[in-house]
Amino acid sequence: MLSPAEWAIVGLSLKVAAAAIVLTLPIAFALAWLLARKRFYGRMLLDTLVHLPLVLPPVVTGWLLLLFFGAGGWGGRTLQALFGTTLMFRWTGAALAAGIMALPLMVRAIRLSLEAIDTRLETAARTLGASPLRAFASITLPLALPGIAAAVVLGFARSLGEFGATITFVSNVPDETRTLPLAIYTALQVPGAEASVTRLAIASVVLSLAALLVSEWLVRKGGRSYVL
Repeated sequence: MLSPAEWAIVGLSLKVAAAAIVLTLPIAFALAWLLARKRFYGRMLLDTLVHLPLVLPPVVTGWLLLLFFGAGGWGGRTLQALFGTTLMFRWTGAALAAGIMALPLMVRAIRLSLEAIDTRLETAARTLGASPLRAFASITLPLALPGIAAAVVLGFARSLGEFGATITFVSNVPDETRTLPLAIYTALQVPGAEASVTRLAIASVVLSLAALLVSEWLVRKGGRSYVL
C-alpha cells in the first residue's frame, strides 16, 4: 500500500501527464495533418524538428526550455509581463516539459492514422456538396479517432515517465514538480528507503503498462485502411 505522501506523488504525476496531453494534442494533430496531407517547402525540416526530442538527450531539451522560459528568456519575460506568472519550479512547467517529450510519439500515431484514410472518401463527400469543414468532421476525424486515441495514451505514458527534461527545467520540488520518476530518484539517494522505491516503482510500472495495453488495443482496433 502506498503512503499518503506517495499517493500525492501519483496524483501529481497523473495531473502533470493529463495537462501535458491537453496542451499537446491540438498541436500534435495540426502537425500530423500538415505532414500527412500537405507538400510544402521545408516539410522535411518540420518533420525533423518535430522528432528532434526523440533523439536529443532529455537534459538538453530541459536546458533549452530553461533558456527560453527562465527569468531572462523571452518566453519567461513574456509570461511574467502578460500574466504575472512563471513556469519555473511549477507543475505547469513540468507539464510543458512532458508534453514536448511526448509530442513526437503523438504526431507519429496521428499521422499514420491520417495516412491510412483513403482521400477519395473526402473527395466523394465534397462532390456530394459537403463543405471542407463538414467533410473533415464527418469523414476524416471519425476515421482518425483510433489513431488519436492511441496518441493520447502513448503521450500519457511517455509523460508519466518523463525525467530528464523535467528535473533540468523545473527542478525537483516536493509537492510541486516531484513526479513519480523524480520521487524514485530522490528515494534512491536516501539510505533505507528501498521499500518506498519499490512501491513507487510498482506504481509506475502498473500505470505505464496499463497505458501501453490500452494503446495497443486501440492500434489493433483501428489498424486498417479505409478504401473505396
